[in-house]
Amino acid sequence: MKNYQTGQIRNLGVVAHGGAGKTSLVEALLFNTGVLSRLGRVEDGTTTSDYHPEETSRQITVHTSLVPCESNGVKVNLLDTPGFSDFIGEVKGALRVSDAAMFVVSAVDGVEVQHEIIWDIADQYNLPRIVFINKMDRENANFERVLDDLKSKFKANFVPVQIPIGSFSTFNGVVDIINAKAYTGEGKGKETGIPGDLEDDIASYREQLIEAAAEGDDDLTMKYLEGEELTPDEIKDGLKKSVALGKAVLVLAGSATKNTGVAQLLDVIINYLPAPQENEGPMAALVFKTIADPFVGKMNFLKVMSGKFKSDTTVYNSSKEKNEKIGNVLFVRGKNTVQTDVVNCGDMAVVVKLQDTGTGDTLCDRDKHVVLERIDFPVPTLTVAISPKSKNDEDKLGDAISKLLEEDQTMRVEKNTEIKQTLLTGMGELHINILVEKLKRRYGVDVVLAEPKVPYRETIRSKVEVEGKHKKQSGGRGQYGHVWIRFEPNPEEEFTFTEEVFGGSVPRQYFPAVEKGLREAINDGVLAGFPTTGLKATLYDGSYHNVDSSEMAFKIAAHLAFKKGAMLAKPVLLEPIMNVEVRVPENNMGDIISDFNTKRGRVLGTESEGKQTIVKATCPLSEMYRYAIDLKSITQGRGSFKMEFSSYEEVPGRQAEDIIKKAKAEAEAEKEK
Repeated sequence: MKNYQTGQIRNLGVVAHGGAGKTSLVEALLFNTGVLSRLGRVEDGTTTSDYHPEETSRQITVHTSLVPCESNGVKVNLLDTPGFSDFIGEVKGALRVSDAAMFVVSAVDGVEVQHEIIWDIADQYNLPRIVFINKMDRENANFERVLDDLKSKFKANFVPVQIPIGSFSTFNGVVDIINAKAYTGEGKGKETGIPGDLEDDIASYREQLIEAAAEGDDDLTMKYLEGEELTPDEIKDGLKKSVALGKAVLVLAGSATKNTGVAQLLDVIINYLPAPQENEGPMAALVFKTIADPFVGKMNFLKVMSGKFKSDTTVYNSSKEKNEKIGNVLFVRGKNTVQTDVVNCGDMAVVVKLQDTGTGDTLCDRDKHVVLERIDFPVPTLTVAISPKSKNDEDKLGDAISKLLEEDQTMRVEKNTEIKQTLLTGMGELHINILVEKLKRRYGVDVVLAEPKVPYRETIRSKVEVEGKHKKQSGGRGQYGHVWIRFEPNPEEEFTFTEEVFGGSVPRQYFPAVEKGLREAINDGVLAGFPTTGLKATLYDGSYHNVDSSEMAFKIAAHLAFKKGAMLAKPVLLEPIMNVEVRVPENNMGDIISDFNTKRGRVLGTESEGKQTIVKATCPLSEMYRYAIDLKSITQGRGSFKMEFSSYEEVPGRQAEDIIKKAKAEAEAEKEK
């Protein structure tokens, strides 16, 4: 793979809803440019871009793959992205470094949920777009219906530049409206006459095409408005400018698996999509993806944003403020690699075995520091508890998770000491299942998944004064500690200890022991063993023995006082309440509110923001662990949410009884082990 100058590069994010045929289309583009001698098939697990085991086994794209092809002196870096919502972070990373996006839409299914979500991301990055309506050879394929669907769903000027000849069993070619030519058959096809029954449609589409071209350039606009005809070169130049400015979205059609219309698509990619911006400033590159390869080591995928990136140099990671030694630099195509000495501005490559560099980091010149905008990855929302099947694998699990965290910015892992669980948070069930599969296949760690425990609390509702006495005589020196402690609710603080001892009934030297005993005791509440909070304890009296008293004796006395006092002070169970903010299409708002009512939630209000409605609510954490799944079901994947801790509130009576009963049963079972 040779080195290309910036103007001869196209960086194209290939995006779709799952099942639209995106990976098959990439495969056909590679085949038509001579990269492949035969077309691979998703069903057979033989495509170039879906090469990871978790992709071939499920026949879906999980990881963004970089698969360049070369044609007519131009290198096209195709970024084949996942089409399932659990891997939207991969799409965001790819579009951050793309200079245009190609939406692949099924001619049978039309615009689907992921198309809408990714369209919004493309809006955020201001990306020029084209659309390829795929699967024209399938039953119920309908080009015009999908075109209308696009126009109704998105605010854009969709301009057909390639339309199908026939559909389903009669589909056998495409018409290139720009050049007024028809092609039938596979590959580049055979040039034929334009079918007579399409002439009216083509005339209408060509007029739209000329209008779009005129909008791309002020001079062309004036010429068009004055009734002058635009020359073929002016049309092409104006169309290219309109695409770059987002004033036109070119629409094409064909079949990836039949390799029909794909050669013409490649011409459009090369001739009408923009090259990267040519920045001759100091070197700066953005890492947009990381793979923790068990054989090669860590692989950082990067795009050179300015200057030239060279092998065998030292660069500066401005995100981590550390130098990195660059060894080999690789051009990649799927899982295949070839070394290069230099990567020009706008091109993409891979570096291996960097010590501190991760996804989103900037690598730049050591003397001229630059920090590029990071990738805005989505926050994961589905949490499960994870533990190794074998206790011998605990250390291995920790190492394996660290490697997965290097490559996946949409997973989170937390060791929660309070509930004594390791919590894994991902984007959805499929995402978590694939992470579990990677742990086993790559690192040999079998894990068990469970529901996360809820970090309940206990507190008291009344004031009591109780005695705690620890007295033990067993020959020799005994043990003696005696306290009177007042316990009272104090919702503003987790725990407060004070003393009001007069006359030395408890020597000052034992105050810290009493406090320490209480702090240890409140970790194991009297109702169900949950930590006690919102408690003020005042030591106000007691007694001691000159010989037998000790810090340990007073610590135990304090512990006894707490157990007695907490039971007498009307103990109650508390649960964590979360502030929740849900973003959904307006027509889903009623369903979201109804769902919160079934979850003991309280809706605080709603507000509109663009095409979406924001629902603000509070809800118990126990009802929210699987909300990512519920929300996906309610909104067909169009909704998103975030939540944060708000406060602790008392658990209603019946639920509290069930929780306490379950906690006691678990504690008994643990004792019997």
